[in-house]
Amino acid sequence: MTEKDILKNLEETDALLNGHFELRSGLHSNRFFQCANLLRFPRIAGGLCEELVRWLECAIDTSDVTAVISPALGGIIVGHEVARAMDKPCIFAEKQDNKLVMRRFKIKPGERYVVAEDVITRGGRVQETVDLVTGAGAEVAAILVLVDRSAGKASFDYPLYSLLQMAPELWEPKECPMCAANEPLVHPGS
Repeated sequence: MTEKDILKNLEETDALLNGHFELRSGLHSNRFFQCANLLRFPRIAGGLCEELVRWLECAIDTSDVTAVISPALGGIIVGHEVARAMDKPCIFAEKQDNKLVMRRFKIKPGERYVVAEDVITRGGRVQETVDLVTGAGAEVAAILVLVDRSAGKASFDYPLYSLLQMAPELWEPKECPMCAANEPLVHPGS
């Protein structure tokens, strides 16, 4: 699957939006990846996750991966589809008091996880998920994301694989030209 094919899938599902957006990070952008739109189409989303797993399995040995873990809410379906493609169990971390915690599942020392997420900008939720895994004495084998909005600038101590690296323009709110032009601001959610 080529980058052109991936972009076509994102555009056809209305997952790639143009406008004036406030991201969860607080930054403003002229483009937004709305994973929920992609995930409305299970075969397309599943196919993209399968492609991501193929890339991972070409890069590292995944035979000893215990499970896939993802941060709620956006990453849950991606984590599920990645786990399905890997034939591994999946678990997720949930928000509690605006931070991720393990409520329903237990991570055991010595286990090995793939962290899966839909999109990263700065990688905060992914890092929180990594910290939950390593804090429990388990290992992170790799991080998989559908779209890396940081265009490779988000940095982790583990290999990161993404189907697409986008570099949309980002601004602090006080420096945003769309705010200066009084363009309506959309809060699209995660």
